[in-house]
Amino acid sequence: MSSTIDSFLAMLAAERGAAANTLIAYRRDLEGSEEVVGNLLPASREDLAPLTSAWADLAPSTVARKVSALRQFYGFCVDEGLREDDPSTALPRPQARRPLPKILSHEEVERLFTCAEDEAASDKPAAVRMLALLELLYGSGLRATELVSLPVSAVPRDAPFLTIKGKGGQQRMVPVSRRAQAALVRWMAARVDDSSPFLFPSRKGHISRIRLFQLVKAMATRAQCDPAKVSPHVLRHAFATHLLEGGADLRVLQTLLGHADIATTQIYTHVDSARLVALVNERHPLAAKSAGR
Repeated sequence: MSSTIDSFLAMLAAERGAAANTLIAYRRDLEGSEEVVGNLLPASREDLAPLTSAWADLAPSTVARKVSALRQFYGFCVDEGLREDDPSTALPRPQARRPLPKILSHEEVERLFTCAEDEAASDKPAAVRMLALLELLYGSGLRATELVSLPVSAVPRDAPFLTIKGKGGQQRMVPVSRRAQAALVRWMAARVDDSSPFLFPSRKGHISRIRLFQLVKAMATRAQCDPAKVSPHVLRHAFATHLLEGGADLRVLQTLLGHADIATTQIYTHVDSARLVALVNERHPLAAKSAGR
């Protein structure tokens, strides 16, 4: 059985780019399931039934991960012709609560940009690149993968928009602020590898998501922000949160973020609770009467 698990994990790493921690967790989940039901490869729906009670005391998010590991494993087995059916439909479907996004204050964002702008004043390519990366993360709300893989052809010339290819190959137009445009002009002039098709090139193509993560963490440290609170995705959250605070429509925000389902975008409404309470108090028809009393 270990060879089948090894083959499955190798596929995840090679074809889907699964992170090392994900592979470790999936191996632990699959081997732990075998301890309950025995060999997973020939297991039937009935054989998998005891897992539900075995996982009864676990958090929904943990159960969801274990179920995902088994479903992907059986999908792999079917694709490889190792079995004809998929018994994972017998597994529970826990409703894991979506975690609330981490929030950066306006002051923390200001410190990040002040530090980045001060460093970019030296015109060193690395510093100019860092400023451009920050402007696109916070100014346009790009995902890390979307940002690092941006082609040079996506840089706006006449219209202040980027053409982004997001999840599922879906394309969307993302506005680029004047600040971001200015940072991109500086970076285009500072790029060392003019022959690369990527906006942020590296020796192996474009900079990786991991490298972007490291750069943002290092910038947070230099800006005297808690690096544990800052990441590329947190800057995307800050973009969405601060736009919503400024009065942006939820549907517009959904389009900017490239969310297929508005339910994903609605997670940001929790951070704007103070504004919503003030809105009810100020605009509700009974508010004027309460104020008069």
